[in-house]
Amino acid sequence: MKARKGGRFRSSFKLKKKGIQVVGEWKTVQIDPNLFAEEEFQDIVCLEELTEYRLVSSSKVGKVKKKRKAESASEEGIEEVEESVVPPKRKNKDLRSQTDKSNTPNATEIDMLGDKETKCNEIIKDANCGDHGHVIESMSSSKDIPKKKKKKVPKNKASQAQETLPSVATSKRVKNWTTEVLSASTDQKADVSAWKDLFVPEPVLQALSYLGFSAPTPIQALALPSAIRDNMDVLGAAETGSGKTLAFAIPMIHSVLQWQKSNNSTTRNDSVSKESHQHHDETRWENEDEAEKVTHQQVEDSGDEDDASFTTGCVKVLENVEFNSNDETHNVDSHKKRPLLGLVLTPTRELAVQVKHHIDAVAKFTGIKTAILVGGMAAQKQERVLNRKPEIVIATPGRLWELVKERHPHLSNLRQLRCLVIDEADRMVEKGHFLELSQLLEILNDSQYNPRRQTFVFSATLTLVHQTPTRVLQKKNAKKMDKKTKLELLMEKVGIKGKPKVIDLTRKEATVETLTETRIHCNTDEKDYYLYYFLLQYPGRTMVFANSIDCVKRLSSLLTILNCDPLPLHANMHQKQRLKNLERFAERESCVLLTTDVAARGLDIPNVQHVIHYQVPRTSELYVHRSGRTARAAHEGLSLLLIGPEDLINFRKIYKTLEKSEELPFFPVDTKCMTSIKERMNLARQIEKAEFFNSRAKQHNSWLQQAAEALEIDLDDDMLMGKKANEQEESQKQKMLKGMKKQLKHMLSQPLFKVLMKTKYPTQSGKLLLPQTSVGISALGAMSKKQAKKKKSIK
Repeated sequence: MKARKGGRFRSSFKLKKKGIQVVGEWKTVQIDPNLFAEEEFQDIVCLEELTEYRLVSSSKVGKVKKKRKAESASEEGIEEVEESVVPPKRKNKDLRSQTDKSNTPNATEIDMLGDKETKCNEIIKDANCGDHGHVIESMSSSKDIPKKKKKKVPKNKASQAQETLPSVATSKRVKNWTTEVLSASTDQKADVSAWKDLFVPEPVLQALSYLGFSAPTPIQALALPSAIRDNMDVLGAAETGSGKTLAFAIPMIHSVLQWQKSNNSTTRNDSVSKESHQHHDETRWENEDEAEKVTHQQVEDSGDEDDASFTTGCVKVLENVEFNSNDETHNVDSHKKRPLLGLVLTPTRELAVQVKHHIDAVAKFTGIKTAILVGGMAAQKQERVLNRKPEIVIATPGRLWELVKERHPHLSNLRQLRCLVIDEADRMVEKGHFLELSQLLEILNDSQYNPRRQTFVFSATLTLVHQTPTRVLQKKNAKKMDKKTKLELLMEKVGIKGKPKVIDLTRKEATVETLTETRIHCNTDEKDYYLYYFLLQYPGRTMVFANSIDCVKRLSSLLTILNCDPLPLHANMHQKQRLKNLERFAERESCVLLTTDVAARGLDIPNVQHVIHYQVPRTSELYVHRSGRTARAAHEGLSLLLIGPEDLINFRKIYKTLEKSEELPFFPVDTKCMTSIKERMNLARQIEKAEFFNSRAKQHNSWLQQAAEALEIDLDDDMLMGKKANEQEESQKQKMLKGMKKQLKHMLSQPLFKVLMKTKYPTQSGKLLLPQTSVGISALGAMSKKQAKKKKSIK
């Protein structure tokens, strides 16, 4: 076994995974004095070798932890240091320890060091022993000491902080925005008899019952028989929130289960001739289960922290070439036995995370492993996830193509791929987007082509056709685009060669029936007023969409000054923060999410009541997907367009493409309170402008000063942004800013929507009965009230 620098091991064999039960004694080896001349070996205390020991399961070793023990072993007075193989960083209290007791066979003795292997010694590195002292102890000696005398190894603050990381991550996983949807009715198991005619596998039926999904949605009922029974490719178009994820997830799981059945002799349950390999397999699967539980944490983490398995401190390095070579050949064999069977491609990272959670929930009782490959997560961690050889991978095209180019073993043979899914396909195959996807599809349809592979293509706007402008139609060889030609082009790009099952359940309007669509016409400067008015008047879970990141940043700082506590979400944010904000948005009942179109597609956030288009989307597809974040799964929702003069062109295009029969109604606005709203917003704008200019000037000037210091040159005052202000001017500006903030604070403390009452009368109950006001009415209620009035006036 070769050792890396810093006491790290090759992934094929980690001390974390295998425990060593000491049977014999450690024997000292003479050290050549010339060895200490090199700097790398300056921390070596002694060299020892062990010829008699057993390999046991890691859970058995991890149960017993004792303090360091010194024994007078020989005349030289060398201390025998016994170390715990399992680092105390992870304390897993799960069912794996129980399964180890019942399933793990008796550990067999393996003589690792023979006459030829006397040169392969074990090195004790004592670097940082005080901070990271882990003690190896024999299983025989551990029985004598009672449990009460166990002492924790002292750790520094850093190690304590590291130890708390896994617990924090688990709490985060519980709060994921998909959990509310997936655990809607877990109190009692649902009747899943409606699913049985759709050829759904038994373990999946069990999971559906557990999740409370009693009946399939229309897209699922139409897609599943063709995909599972007839093994056909599927092109599915259905409105937003109609359950398209399960329409491709269930056939994929069925395909993996069928492959496992047919390859029963060569699956992971194959008995290995050597017991050492059997031990290795068992511990590997235990660690895969553990890894599966921390996958979402890996997505959230920025990748700065090292993997828990690599710990510094006192470590014994086993050097045994023979064992390592066997292990490597075993890994190669298992790679061949467990290829990648399912691949799901999504346009955004958040959608990939959501799809993974949905597939995991449905595959709960199947034992199928899934992995996620997205940007914003450390590439090394993703490689380690792939080393566990998951059957299904959910990925964004960029990161997947990066790992395919690096020729990762699990992604090298895609010929055995049984299912390929392209979610939100119309977005993925657009011209000028996702170059990596076209390269991936080229490989999958050429060198790595599998004739038995099933392809699933899904989107809410798959069959949405734009009206071709007359100037384009007048050109030579111009083709009029219709549904059929659009689907043919898509099939050609994706590589569907046979005749697929095409399912189109979209309405002519493309939006959902339960969605109420409204608009407000205003000037560009007035959009802020109407947005603030809506958020105050109709609190709830609201998503605000803008076309640019700068706009989201400006709105975020404005609404923060006005105490609206918005949560921003855009592509320039760190991935960990993006997921955190989504989770917070799903947790809070009344909250605002300011986002770009990165959150427009696919995200299933529960109970979103309102969607506000602060800027009209550039395409009708985006409008459909943005509006589809609300009014999901037969719930009601409201979509509001804020239309400025520059938005009219885009609005007319959308209106024409969606073939709206009626004009969109105007949203009712109470003009009485607009003056106070304008006062607040104008003051907040002044504060935001001053703060933005100050922060930008500071940032620019500090960068210039650092550059000047590095070059050892003097900096002219003219080069500084805003020039160098006097202390008096600076203090005056700060006073003005404080005064404005104080004024705004006073304004915000005043009630905006006043209930005017001329007289007050005492009541018998002692509580005053107030007349109904518009404050308690929801946005949907206000719209229906207005439409009812309009109908009465027409009559």
